[in-house]
Amino acid sequence: MTEKNKLLAQNIFLILAALFIASLVASNLIFQKFFYWYPFELEVFGVKLFEVSVGLLPYPITFLITDILSEVYGKKKANQVVIAGIFASLFSLLIIYVGKWTSATPWSPVNDNTFNLVFGAAPLAVLASMLAYLFAQFVDIRVYHFWKNYTNGKHLWLRNNFSTFSSQFIDTITVLILLCSFGIIPWEKFLGLLISGVVFKVLIAALDTPILYGVVYYFRKQFNLAPGQEITDI
Repeated sequence: MTEKNKLLAQNIFLILAALFIASLVASNLIFQKFFYWYPFELEVFGVKLFEVSVGLLPYPITFLITDILSEVYGKKKANQVVIAGIFASLFSLLIIYVGKWTSATPWSPVNDNTFNLVFGAAPLAVLASMLAYLFAQFVDIRVYHFWKNYTNGKHLWLRNNFSTFSSQFIDTITVLILLCSFGIIPWEKFLGLLISGVVFKVLIAALDTPILYGVVYYFRKQFNLAPGQEITDI
């Protein structure tokens, strides 16, 4: 690889890592708002289908990025970004705690009650999300590389969807169990939110497959990579 391409590969890796961490931290901070999108009034165990947290909007991006990193940069680089995400989540948790300890001025547009209402559950959410995230992301990377090795680098759609489906299910059920245990979400909504969240994530994962193909095609063309070949010298 030429020095120019090596520098380009490094810069793209940093951008992908930054997008991964930003998506992860944002999903932890905005999770308390729930929304509903679907043209039909369809309910599952007392919860409308696709009645999900806005935190789920950026979260699938993290799985797409780890799949891109696994495919192009290899398992080691993907794991490095996952670990960086853990430290970023812990640091955001520390910042929230510092913010809660301070007292708002009388003229502050956001008073203490509003701040605590929005971010009060964030530390528990970060902890729950982090534990679920640890399980899910490492499962995603491991399953992805299992199918990549099993198919000798062929059938990109297979490893992308199989790894994401399994990891998203683990992530959803783990974080819901923890949030219900902490009293943030009532247990009677557990099953409905589980089904709704898994279906939502599976659909998003299926929709991101063409994006993964496009990104991998770009890398293979730009860096002259053979199917299954990874960039290992950055």
